[in-house]
Amino acid sequence: MGGFENYKPAIAMVGLQFSYAAVSLSTRVALLQGMSPRVLVVYRQAIATLVIAPIAYFSRRKSGGCSMGLRSFYLIFLASLIGVAINQNIYFEGLYLASASMASAMGNLVPAVTFLIAYFLGLEKVKIRSLRSIAKILGTMLCVSGAMSMALLKGPKLLNAELLPKNSVFGSGEEKWLLGCVLLFVSCCFWSIWLILQVPASASYPDHLSMSAWMCFMATIQSAAITLFFERDLETWKLHSALELGCCFFAGIVGSGISFFVQAWCISQRGPLFSAMFNPLCAVIVTILAAIFLHEKIYTGGLVGGIGVIIGLYILLWGKAEEIKETKEETDPKLQKSEWKQVEESLEKDSCKSDLEEPLLSDQSSLVN
Repeated sequence: MGGFENYKPAIAMVGLQFSYAAVSLSTRVALLQGMSPRVLVVYRQAIATLVIAPIAYFSRRKSGGCSMGLRSFYLIFLASLIGVAINQNIYFEGLYLASASMASAMGNLVPAVTFLIAYFLGLEKVKIRSLRSIAKILGTMLCVSGAMSMALLKGPKLLNAELLPKNSVFGSGEEKWLLGCVLLFVSCCFWSIWLILQVPASASYPDHLSMSAWMCFMATIQSAAITLFFERDLETWKLHSALELGCCFFAGIVGSGISFFVQAWCISQRGPLFSAMFNPLCAVIVTILAAIFLHEKIYTGGLVGGIGVIIGLYILLWGKAEEIKETKEETDPKLQKSEWKQVEESLEKDSCKSDLEEPLLSDQSSLVN
């Protein structure tokens, strides 16, 4: 029985990646049937708010919680605007113009982009002679190079794709593939900024569940304003099929609701690096299922680039893991081995707290995307 308990976090993370893949594929199908990407963002965030808000309310009543000041409100408003409203609108446009497999593979760029932004902001330190710093730089270069290969070096087409309906603000067609890849990359940049914003936002308002509910609520209003600006026809807001309705509920409940609790539990059990190691699995699942059921176009350049992104991600994560390990050892170099094991077990239990100090791998990343 004890052995099964040890495998529970891994089983939960594998199931979570399958749920992410299902959200990506169902969203892609809904967009191909003519649903507006901007309307989908509004409905998804509204449903996520209805799921998270009651839980956050009763949890806050039981624990007392903390009050929201002007600074907290500003940070949460900015995080929801950048990380949810703008980011998801750009992401769904890219998902529509490119493919579900491309969107999932591009998502692995987030740690590398976050590392670059954090480095320029002074949040990450690089020592040229340090092996872990070289690993982080090399991993970032492989991730970016792989993403460029996916977008630019198509190579022979392995599978054909269906024609897209014209429901994007950028139009549709084969020539929009590169634009879709660019939008997905820009989405990764916005998502990375959102991860970094979690540090001051969480410090100012440490009630994470309540903050998540507020973020979903604000993102709903912001996304609605963006949609009203682009979609002047009110007919666009109507859901014309059970598939579109089911996609909105599935993305809101599973993609933004249940996934938050599952990943938060896994991080509390094994730490943020353990959680991040499973991210490439989603790209593999989406690529296989999209090729089988959606007949998406797959290019050899995209396949090679995707492998490069995944390898770069693991090299980057290894370098980050070594850095965290060395930081822990430097806190008290006089600890004996037997004493260090006890401290390490305690640090693993508190990994959610230490995660707020590491913007590269925030445990909030599953909430929205």
